[in-house]
Parts: sequence; C-alpha cells; structure tokens
Amino acid sequence: MTTITLDKPLTNLQMELLKLFSRNLPEERLLALKELISDYLLDMARDEADKAWDAKGYTPETAKKWLQKGNEG
Repeated sequence: MTTITLDKPLTNLQMELLKLFSRNLPEERLLALKELISDYLLDMARDEADKAWDAKGYTPETAKKWLQKGNEG
C-alpha cells in the first residue's frame, strides 16, 4: 500500500472529487463527467476573460485592430 504525504491539506473541491471518483463508473459516464467538468471550467475562464476585457475597456473595434495588426506582419 502506498502512503502519500501532503504539504498542504486538500481543498474542499479536491475532497469532493476524491469522493466522486472513488466510485467505479462505466467509461461512458466517466467521459460525460469529464466533459461536464471541462465545460464548467471553460465557463469560468470565459467569465474571467470577460471581466478583464471590460476592465480594460476593450471593444469589438479593439479586437479588429489586433487582427489587422497581426495580419500585417
């Protein structure tokens, strides 16, 4: 049996995932769960990107300028 020593305690998210993954799921359900988690994390990343975009005052015109500048070189 392998023993793991941790420098930090597990987060509440890590604990919940360990509980969840202690079950043996069929491959189809495991893939669906992975997709669900990926979608959730993608939504969080998009929300943070939107906040940064708004905080910097970017507009669709800003993106057009970036694209034009990128196509020049």
